[in-house]
Amino acid sequence: MIRINCFFQANEGQYDAALQAALALTAASQKQNGCVSYDVFESGTRSDVFMFCETWATAADLEAHAASEEFNTYVEQLKSFGLLKIEKFEF
Repeated sequence: MIRINCFFQANEGQYDAALQAALALTAASQKQNGCVSYDVFESGTRSDVFMFCETWATAADLEAHAASEEFNTYVEQLKSFGLLKIEKFEF
């Protein structure tokens, strides 16, 4: 399995728009093959930060997710709203 933690820090005034894109990406991703878990969590200490936590069954499933139209659409939106930092773990 593969775990991805993706941290997002919003530009000033962009948090709400970014969160809506994140929730849409989450809903679409949860339906994809090989998705074991996919959720978005808001920080309890920073009002401009949230995190995606996702688990994929295989590398092929993650690759298909990253190639999907929904992923690319919402990630491009997120990039316009702030900064993304990705951590990847395989187990």
